[in-house]
Amino acid sequence: MAEKTNQTKRPYAMHIPEETREHFKAAHQEFHETIKTMLPPEFLEHRNKAKREMLLAFRSLIDHSIAHMEEHEKKA
Repeated sequence: MAEKTNQTKRPYAMHIPEETREHFKAAHQEFHETIKTMLPPEFLEHRNKAKREMLLAFRSLIDHSIAHMEEHEKKA
C-alpha cells in the first residue's frame, strides 16, 4: 500500500535517476535563497507575519467548526 502512495506522489521516480532529482532539489533551494536576497528584509518579515495571521485565522475557523459540531452532538 505504501508503495502505491509513493508512486502517486512521484510518478516519474522510476524514470528519473535519484542523482538528477537530488540535483533539482538543491537547485530549487538555491533559487529560493537567491530570491530571498533580492527582497528587502521588511518584506520577508511582513510575509512571515501574514502567514502566521492566516494560520491563526484557519485555526479559529477549525475551532468554531468543532464547537459547532459538538453543540449539535449534545442536542442529539
